[in-house]
Parts: sequence; C-alpha cells; structure tokens
Amino acid sequence: MPVERVRAVAMAQEVQQETKGVERTGTIGDAPSWQHGVEAGLIGGLVMGVLFSLLMAPVIENAIPALVGLSGGIAGWVVHMSISAVFGVVFVAALAQLGASTVTESLGGVVGLGLAYGVVLWAVAAGVVMPLWLSAVGFPNPPPLPNLALMGLLTHLVFGLVLGASYYYLR
Repeated sequence: MPVERVRAVAMAQEVQQETKGVERTGTIGDAPSWQHGVEAGLIGGLVMGVLFSLLMAPVIENAIPALVGLSGGIAGWVVHMSISAVFGVVFVAALAQLGASTVTESLGGVVGLGLAYGVVLWAVAAGVVMPLWLSAVGFPNPPPLPNLALMGLLTHLVFGLVLGASYYYLR
C-alpha cells in the first residue's frame, strides 16, 4: 500500500474519532443542540404568542413590533418569534453550562429550568428591558418600570414550560 494511502486512512480515522468525541459532548457547538434550541424557542414562542393574541393583543400588535420600529400584528408576530428563537438558543447555552447534571437529564428537571428561565425573562426582559427600550424608541405610553404584571408572568411561565418540554423531547 502506498505511503500516501496509509497516511490518508490514518488521518480519516483520527478525524472520525475526534468527531465522535464532539458528538458526545452535547455542547452548544453541536449543531443539533442549538438547532433544537431554536425549534423549542419557536414552539414556546408560538404558544406564548397565541396567549398574547387572546389575552394581551396590544402587546403583540403594538409594543413588540415597536421595539424595532414596526407596527401591526404580523410584524409583532415576526419580531416575537425571532426573539423566541434567540431565547431558545440562550436557554440551550445555559443548559450546556450545567453539563451532565442530572437535572438536565430528566423531563421534570428541564421543565423546571424552563420555568425558572421564564421567570428570569419576565423580570429582566419584560420587566426592565422592554419598558426602557420602548421609552428609548419613543413608544407612546410605555409600560411602567419595572413592568411586573402578573399576566406577563403567566405568559413567560408558559413559554418556559413549553420551551423546556419541547427541548427535552427534541434533543
């Protein structure tokens, strides 16, 4: 067998071993991990968006699209779903930091972390960032600072629950 062929086979075997090691890590660098975060974020965002549309229509039709200088329900849905996908990836990155924790291995554990994440998003994103951002872009009658309305908590808890459950089953 020519020397070049032996080297090529040895190199291919090394790459294959390295790839297997990466697949086992479950880190954010793995394509399926972050892609499942996007998917789970979109599923959670869909359910949350339906709640917005039914219970808090001005949020999805006016406030959310105003964050990026738009208006209307369709724009609100596009912006909301985009943010939901990003928050799904951030959730996966946070789970990756926990590593092989037993909490991340069970449905209850991932859903519990999703619920906690929903509370954090409610307090930080909806409670502080959104009112400040809407004020900065000149939105008329921005929500108070902090904006800790209970309906907002409910919708963010639903997002976290669906996000966690979806991610658990998608991965």
